[in-house]
Amino acid sequence: MELVLEHRLADFSEGIDLAIRCGKGPWAGVRSLPLWQEKLVPIAAPVIAERLRGRSDAKSLLELPILHDSNVEAWRRWLAVENLDYVPRGQDRRFEDYNLVIDACAHGLGIALARPPLADAALASGRVVVVSERAIDHHVAFHLIRPNDAMKASAAEFSQRFLLEAGLDEAAIAAFIAPGRGRG
Repeated sequence: MELVLEHRLADFSEGIDLAIRCGKGPWAGVRSLPLWQEKLVPIAAPVIAERLRGRSDAKSLLELPILHDSNVEAWRRWLAVENLDYVPRGQDRRFEDYNLVIDACAHGLGIALARPPLADAALASGRVVVVSERAIDHHVAFHLIRPNDAMKASAAEFSQRFLLEAGLDEAAIAAFIAPGRGRG
């Protein structure tokens, strides 16, 4: 079995058996099974967190630059809880890759939303800290996907082990692995 990591969508016609896709799902032509739902919380470099002096409300966070990837929906949802509309401002920064968002945050360029497990290492090392305990569910999730066609035995075995380790229930795993066409 070969593991390939890339940003483009998996092209199953190239012999790929499984892929992980981040999105809302379901997608046409594939079976998908959500792996986990991210809980988003605002984070900042310790020096930025000190400037907040314990304030964690949306208005206080908006006093600082907001850092985000190409999709601002998560920030809109987080701020909407306190009835604030978010439109990116000149001081805010957009990055195409979430790893750059974390690095910019760790360097004190503004506040970001932590996306566990992607932000876990930066949090564990203390490069960034949580500045508000209020969490929201991310509007997208990571899914294991596969073509609707019958799976190779090795891909089915790997899927079962991987999904059990991820904590999914056996009925969902069996439906994902089952031969023939299933729901997308």
